[in-house]
Amino acid sequence: MNEKDLQHYLLARFPKENAACEWKEFKNLRHALVGSAGSDVISYLSAIANMEGGHLVIGVEDATLRIVGIQDFNNQTVDNVRQRLLERCRALDSEEFRVESFTTDDTAKTVWVFHIPKHRPRMPVYAHDKAWQRLDDSLVEMRQERLEAILQEQLDASDWSAQIVEGATLNDLDPAALALAREKFAERHRNAAFAQDIAEWDVATFLDKAKITIQGGITRTALLLLGKPEASHFLPALAQITWKLMGEELAYEHFGPPFLLSTTEVLHRIRNIRYKLFPQNQLLATEVSKYDTRVILEALHNCIAHQDYQLRSRILVTERVDRLVFENAGGFFEGQPEDYFSGEVTPSRYRNPWLAQAMVSLSMIDTMGFGISTMTQSQRKRYFPLPDYSKSGPDKVVLEIYGHVIDENYTRLLLERQDLPLNTVMLLDRVQKKLSITDDAAALLRKQGLIEGRKPNYYPAAQVALATGNKGEYIRNRAFDDAYYKDMILDYLRKFGSASPDDLKGLVLDKLSDALDAKQKQNKFRNLLYAMSKRDQTIEKQGSRQTGRWVLSGASQDKV
Repeated sequence: MNEKDLQHYLLARFPKENAACEWKEFKNLRHALVGSAGSDVISYLSAIANMEGGHLVIGVEDATLRIVGIQDFNNQTVDNVRQRLLERCRALDSEEFRVESFTTDDTAKTVWVFHIPKHRPRMPVYAHDKAWQRLDDSLVEMRQERLEAILQEQLDASDWSAQIVEGATLNDLDPAALALAREKFAERHRNAAFAQDIAEWDVATFLDKAKITIQGGITRTALLLLGKPEASHFLPALAQITWKLMGEELAYEHFGPPFLLSTTEVLHRIRNIRYKLFPQNQLLATEVSKYDTRVILEALHNCIAHQDYQLRSRILVTERVDRLVFENAGGFFEGQPEDYFSGEVTPSRYRNPWLAQAMVSLSMIDTMGFGISTMTQSQRKRYFPLPDYSKSGPDKVVLEIYGHVIDENYTRLLLERQDLPLNTVMLLDRVQKKLSITDDAAALLRKQGLIEGRKPNYYPAAQVALATGNKGEYIRNRAFDDAYYKDMILDYLRKFGSASPDDLKGLVLDKLSDALDAKQKQNKFRNLLYAMSKRDQTIEKQGSRQTGRWVLSGASQDKV
């Protein structure tokens, strides 16, 4: 848009200066971002966040709101500026804070709008080691009464994981878990300005900065991730992961906090052998492990992050011969699992925001919707079935990770057709699992020559069977022309003279396509007899309807 249109847009969308919006010229971006305390960008971020949140517009003249544009970018981009500001503006909500850039078409002037979320309960936002607030047109260090009001705010009652646990102290946290947490936090923030200070922080400072505790208060999140096993009594829920082995051997074991350590123990209980897959017309095998370690941990950490702990259920990990089944209480929180397969969808909310945020800071999960996509891509690259959420319900999420081939055609197809788009692989995965697909999806696969068969019993098409070498399976699924079955019946009657309905069923039914279910085969059989007797008039029935026998019609006998 041109400069005039941009000015109209900004004035219509953002209010003139008030407690929720500030307009600043800030031509020299390099000096404006982190400059003098109380007058630079991070000071305004702190002040606006500590009120009700709002916006900071830069590149606009203060008094007239005329667009002047930002100068001296010094190779700064929206992304690296955002990261830099988050590092220097302590406790600013990283999930909600964003920077929007506009550049005019006619004058090439750039304006940035900082969208600033409100502070979290009990967590003032700091800049230059001070919490700021707006006072008329000025920024001032936060007054004591405002600071006390923020510190006394009630946490969101819907976030179970953020509640402070009365009576719990730092002594209730596991030393080994704390050491690993600091290591994980330092690794994640190794490029941050404060990276060299992390090792020097005391435990309380580290936990606050990692957003695990709140102003020194031990949260339920802290006890779940870092708590000693004997501190579980502080949690009004069943904080437990149960591993079960099902099959010829039966076994189980329970694991409690600290979950940061115990998830690795669960991982080590799972047997993980290696498979050899043989692409068609190749001498060398492709070797893959039964399960990808990253997929197991991703699935397990997702269960911890999204568990509805108020339902007082344990997390279940069931190891079967051909798959792992992960179950956590509470339905899928936003959207459908398949929405996240591609990695393009980002969730806007979480069941346990504080817990999810802490797990992000310790590199256990991400909150951009990439977790499910990571598992999906891993399974695809290893030529195994995709993650399956089909057994989930409104009160629980069930994730099945296959460590075994279901349909060799599907597996060999992925080996040899690595160019297939993900949405096509997802549809073929449903077909191999005998799950329903829409008519439009079936039409798409059929158009590409990837499936045959009748709804709902689709199966790999001829070219797929030929490509994968599984011609026998294709022949069993393929439907012969009706003429084939009619000739069989006529030949039988010519040889034996007559046949009961059961005689003809025995002759025809077991030769019909395996892609048809029992009911469909019965319908196919009745339609054949109807067509031969009424339309073709090659056979007729003698005797009663119930006990009569089928014979050749007069015209057919003449031909004999």
